[in-house]
Amino acid sequence: MTAKLRLYVQHPLGEGQQVVLDRAQAHYLFGVMRMAVGAHVTLFNGADGEWQAEIAEASKRGGTLTCLQQSAPLQMPPDLWLCFAPIKKARTDFIVEKAAEMGARRILPVSTEYTNSERIRQDRLQAHAVEAAEQCGGTYVPEVAALQKLDALLAALGDRRLLFCDESRLGQPLDLPRGEAGPWAILIGPEGGFSSAERTRLSALPQAHPISLGPRILRADTAAVAALTLWQSSIGDWT
Repeated sequence: MTAKLRLYVQHPLGEGQQVVLDRAQAHYLFGVMRMAVGAHVTLFNGADGEWQAEIAEASKRGGTLTCLQQSAPLQMPPDLWLCFAPIKKARTDFIVEKAAEMGARRILPVSTEYTNSERIRQDRLQAHAVEAAEQCGGTYVPEVAALQKLDALLAALGDRRLLFCDESRLGQPLDLPRGEAGPWAILIGPEGGFSSAERTRLSALPQAHPISLGPRILRADTAAVAALTLWQSSIGDWT
């Protein structure tokens, strides 16, 4: 029987493996959730799939779990990056959470000319990605990269295909790529959109595929979910 509570751990998982909890995890399991020795917890680490474990030791400051059996193999998402310009705190959190739920392999905040927020808390955003994977049944947690300039991002893309969400194409027919497997990235601009220079540069990239996201201007967080949905339903692992 699969335990309802899922926990991400940075520890190898395998039959009989002992997993030592840190203080925060122990507080959550034993202080908040009121779990006790003998209870079952579902574990995953992003590499060894999902495992059922039993609480062997429990205290306020720590604890130990014992892996019993694997309940699901590792399910890797497609090789898809979600690149976006950070916005207000709560809405940036939303983008990271939904990207983790919807199958992005990496999440890359990017600074553009009109980006409103020039700072992020990478550790906090990574924690949101972990929490999203715990709650949605994922066995993989996407990396949240440090904030980088658009120039650095484009250099890191190499020949990775780019789905460029271009607000200047508002209302144009949707032209989605289909059947083009391989590494991809989705790029979402800031609330103020891309500058004309950025738009020209992005559109000129040989691997870029500019698209409209419909007849209405979407908020950046809505645009991220819309673009992920379109990509996954066209050439991702929803097909």
